[in-house]
Amino acid sequence: MAAQTGGIVVTIHDVALRVSAALGAAGVPFMLVGGFSSNYHGIPRSTKDADFVVQLSVPLNEAFTRTLGPEFEAELQMSFETNTGTQRQEFRVAGTLFKVEVFRLSEDAHDQERFRRRQAVMVEDRQVFFPTAEDVIIWKLRWVRSKDREDVRAVIGVQGDKLDWPYIEGWCERHGTRALLEEIRRTVRKL
Repeated sequence: MAAQTGGIVVTIHDVALRVSAALGAAGVPFMLVGGFSSNYHGIPRSTKDADFVVQLSVPLNEAFTRTLGPEFEAELQMSFETNTGTQRQEFRVAGTLFKVEVFRLSEDAHDQERFRRRQAVMVEDRQVFFPTAEDVIIWKLRWVRSKDREDVRAVIGVQGDKLDWPYIEGWCERHGTRALLEEIRRTVRKL
């Protein structure tokens, strides 16, 4: 998906890389989650947002927003995300439908573990951190939206036997999502 802002065509991919670079330059530990992480480990789908988890105790400030560029509009106040129980800060890209959501790393045991296990990947000469395929599956099962079920199905279909099933099953048992995991697994075709 692409949009035009200030005469320049911008994609959500460009936006995600720009935010990743800015977080890295600011020394903020991060990982790119949501649709981007399931696209990386599964089957790419379109998305209008880039979701990040950051290890930071305060909101990103105006100086950080300025490093992103004038087309980024920040909501400097953090809000509470009820689904994840974490705080988030939103950025919009002027002239587009694109949104960046920055979630503060929570105290949730799995949130801490998936952040610890995140993987560094080079994307267009930039270092970007993604959760593992297993952690994408575990986290998306907690959301229970139809697109998250499809993402789980896609990641399982692509990753298949490479997945650490005891790790996934253990966390799903703890979260009460094991039955949903098994239901989805029964419908997956290997890709």
